[in-house]
Amino acid sequence: MPAREHPRRVRLLDRLTAVRRAVRRRRRLLAVLCVAGAVAAGLRATAPPPAPSVEVLVAARDLPAGAVLGPGDLATAALPPEAKPAGALTDPAVAERAILAAPVRAGEPVTDVRLVGPGLADTAPGTVAVPVRLSDAAQAGLLRVGDEVELLATDPEARTTTTIANEAVVLAVPALSQEAPDALTGRLVVVGIPATMVDSVTAAAVTAFVTYAWTNR
Repeated sequence: MPAREHPRRVRLLDRLTAVRRAVRRRRRLLAVLCVAGAVAAGLRATAPPPAPSVEVLVAARDLPAGAVLGPGDLATAALPPEAKPAGALTDPAVAERAILAAPVRAGEPVTDVRLVGPGLADTAPGTVAVPVRLSDAAQAGLLRVGDEVELLATDPEARTTTTIANEAVVLAVPALSQEAPDALTGRLVVVGIPATMVDSVTAAAVTAFVTYAWTNR
């Protein structure tokens, strides 16, 4: 009478046999998966690194000239380094409560020359940025950034008008103050003028009525 194998050994042999059969049945599938894995690993190894980028502040929506920047007005966008405009703002704290000198479209990077401040002079080389209060707020509202004007000073007592600056470039037309919206208080604009004209313009602003005339050059 032949010796009987131990039941545990029989079960182990049966399992090994079943595994070998399963491997044979799935050999082609396993081969395909191995090749696919090797190809994927090769692609990852040869893929170029992500393109470098820099983050800048852009307008989250269309913003008008004179707008005071606050929460929700700006967003962050990633640009290629070569596409970053000169003077582009990157720190939200710098832009907080800043006043726009000109309109900005949604998605447009915000630069230093878009804000009321010293950077405005960079838009008109050879000039300095000077705030001037025009006597007529309604007249001031007709101005647009980039306009070239002659600044005129009228002496109400002498009834004379003189030119105090020609070829002045309008750099910013801030919004009217909510505290003093009356047209009789005038309206501030920022102009770029040669440094040699600053004294005469600022003096006229406190002693005469300052208006302007568009130039056609």
